[in-house]
Amino acid sequence: MNEARILNCDAGFILEELDNKLAPHGYMMPLDLGAKGSCMIGGNVATSAGGIRLLRYGSLHAHLLGLTVYAIEVLPTEQGTILKLGSTHKKDNTSLHTPHLFLGSEGQLGVITRVAIGAVPKPASVQSAMLGVDTFESCCAVLRMARRHLSEILSSFEFLDREVMVVLDEALGLKPVLKTNPRFTLLAQSVAESAAMWRLRESAPLAVAADGFVFKNDVSLPLKHFYGLTEEVRARCSSMSKRIVTYGHLGDGNSHLNIVAKEYSKEVHDK
Repeated sequence: MNEARILNCDAGFILEELDNKLAPHGYMMPLDLGAKGSCMIGGNVATSAGGIRLLRYGSLHAHLLGLTVYAIEVLPTEQGTILKLGSTHKKDNTSLHTPHLFLGSEGQLGVITRVAIGAVPKPASVQSAMLGVDTFESCCAVLRMARRHLSEILSSFEFLDREVMVVLDEALGLKPVLKTNPRFTLLAQSVAESAAMWRLRESAPLAVAADGFVFKNDVSLPLKHFYGLTEEVRARCSSMSKRIVTYGHLGDGNSHLNIVAKEYSKEVHDK
């Protein structure tokens, strides 16, 4: 990382490794994912990953400054071209911001080999809370209240429905308060307690994947329709599936709707 807090690295670096390298200098990656221990920064750029911190730090569009790319030629017989796009300057208005052409391109235009990305200051203090509420409408009310009172310091607002909590209990074993009480409020009193809360959210994808064959959906929706999609899918597919669960980034409307079946089913796929 240079003096302008720009990180220039190979695309194969694991996201969590980059976070760990920045931490001693008081910085962190603007992007955080549940899969941070295995996903690579090049893949994050290629898929335009949003992640848990998007609510405060925005998407990668705001932080991606430069790329080195092995561009694919039109004809398969031709050799590719190595392109160095963008710069390591925060402000560069000299031309089209070409790195954004490859953001979310998923390899269709070329293979990303290096990434220049802006780091962000690591907060001196982070507060975490976990709330259980009776209805999805109550979740939305809490989100609106958090936005109003916390404003720009609210970095994440995640959602786990009751079915996901059942899966997590089967996989990890939950504390009684999380299993028996539909309404609760937990405030982390230490870094360890905060990490334990986040471990639940980050464990959701693997716990669901271990429950059967999973039809995964990653959908962005207006807040008022966020959980309505889950209810509609349950009405259509419950009889042919093991369970239907939803978790995701409620703060930015990104729903991870998962249909779990005992095995692959063409009927469920077509439905």
